[in-house]
Amino acid sequence: MSNVLETYRDGAVQWLRLNRPEVLNALNSELLHELQLALEAATADPEVRVIALTGTGRAFSAGGDLKFVLGELENGADGPDGVSHAVGTFTALRNCHKPVIAAVNGTAVAGGFELLLFCDLIFAAESARLADGHAKYGLLPGGGGAAVLPRRIGTQRAKAMLFSGDSFPAATLRDWGLVYEVVPDDQLKPTVEAYCRDLADKSPLVLSAMKEVVNAALDHNEDMALRHEMLLLRNHMTSKDFHEGLTAFTEKRAPVFEGR
Repeated sequence: MSNVLETYRDGAVQWLRLNRPEVLNALNSELLHELQLALEAATADPEVRVIALTGTGRAFSAGGDLKFVLGELENGADGPDGVSHAVGTFTALRNCHKPVIAAVNGTAVAGGFELLLFCDLIFAAESARLADGHAKYGLLPGGGGAAVLPRRIGTQRAKAMLFSGDSFPAATLRDWGLVYEVVPDDQLKPTVEAYCRDLADKSPLVLSAMKEVVNAALDHNEDMALRHEMLLLRNHMTSKDFHEGLTAFTEKRAPVFEGR
């Protein structure tokens, strides 16, 4: 059984931990495939309400395992198998309708950085540094570095990161709007655990619908976005969670949501 990805459950929170610390959690085909399967399983599991993604050791992920990619090319492969695995992994992350919270424990570069672009919220340790990094080695992003990063931090800052390949402190990326919160290194895990547990108590129907509307809003004009939101609200009003929330409010108690 593979041990390149550690998975464990904390209540309704599914933790996924990249586990190749000896190579700074570099992404090879095995890790990408395991991550894809774990994301798909957590997305489909009704007992999971929140997904948390982090790394083992001193890095979140240093990106693609370039030695592996070079080895495949030297062996005459038509194209790196890791690329096809990456597409499936990033698709599973992008299509996940549940909240995905990143806990960036250290360096996040290239493919590791691109994984963060599809997480809903990013918490980072003070010592963490983030970079696209592809330009340093004559490579082109393929997981959203050039396509998605401008939507997160604006075109000029995105170009500065992409063209230079330089790393930036987590605090800078917080100021630019990519990172949600920067915390002391020893407080990262407990901070994210507490946040995820709080999310897990919310209605999963509401969180999923909110995520859908927010993600689509950038591609809609304001009128379309408002119509989308209203349509989902009307659908939600028929749910048990909607009525549980109103009942709990009138009874002055904490609601217990079932996700239906």
